[in-house]
Amino acid sequence: MTQPHVIVLGNEKGGAGKSTLAIHIVTGLLHAGRTVAIIDLDLRQRSMQRFFTNRLSWVEANGHTLPQPMIPDMGDGKALAKASVDEQIIAFERAFDEAVAQGVECILIDTPGGDTAVSSAAHARADQIVTPMNDSFVDFDLLGEVDPVSLELLKPSIYSESVWEARKVRAISQGRNATIDWLVVTNRLAVAEARNRKRLEERMNKLAKRVGFRVGPGLRDRVIYRELFPFGLTVADLSNDIRPVAVSLAHVAARQELRNLMKAMGLEQAMQPLDVAA
Repeated sequence: MTQPHVIVLGNEKGGAGKSTLAIHIVTGLLHAGRTVAIIDLDLRQRSMQRFFTNRLSWVEANGHTLPQPMIPDMGDGKALAKASVDEQIIAFERAFDEAVAQGVECILIDTPGGDTAVSSAAHARADQIVTPMNDSFVDFDLLGEVDPVSLELLKPSIYSESVWEARKVRAISQGRNATIDWLVVTNRLAVAEARNRKRLEERMNKLAKRVGFRVGPGLRDRVIYRELFPFGLTVADLSNDIRPVAVSLAHVAARQELRNLMKAMGLEQAMQPLDVAA
């Protein structure tokens, strides 16, 4: 059986935009004709899973057809959040095995903000980790520590160490040549140039060479990424027939951002051009 490509959205800080990136990557893959399974390990909130539930309801109510991911059954999320660590890991592994058995090409796993055992288990399964971070030294602190006076990079921080551990576990279980591609994307950037961005980028590039990640483009802080969420839609879904909101040039720019992200991940995508005038 061909093994699926496993993508983990990871960052131990909440609010960095993991779920927003996750739903856009999934819809980009679906429109490229890939079969995708999703596993939402943010057990209490489950934003990604709720998004695709909304998606199914919206297309049925409006008589449209859109590609959907497979969602393995992990049971009640709130109950599972209160369960033991062993029970959570068993539920995750059962869902993962179900997705593999279905023969999907990609499995995308959204992880919670924080260091949990089930999140660590997911990271160890990853072929690729995508880590969003805001344009802030607050977010960078999870990746690397800087000197408070000079702002010079001192050493890798807690999440970098977590990825290092995941790489070691993967190498032990699958062989020395098994690697995890790690992509860090600057997410939710303000459209205007931030004052500290250049200093942050310099530290990012230094840390990238030290701990082994690539730096890629994320999604800017645009209203359009949020306004489509209740419908279960993204900019990848918009067409002449599907446009629950007024389409503008900002939507065209947002689609290009998603193309750039998918390209940085090395994943094919096939969104058709969006006609603003239609």
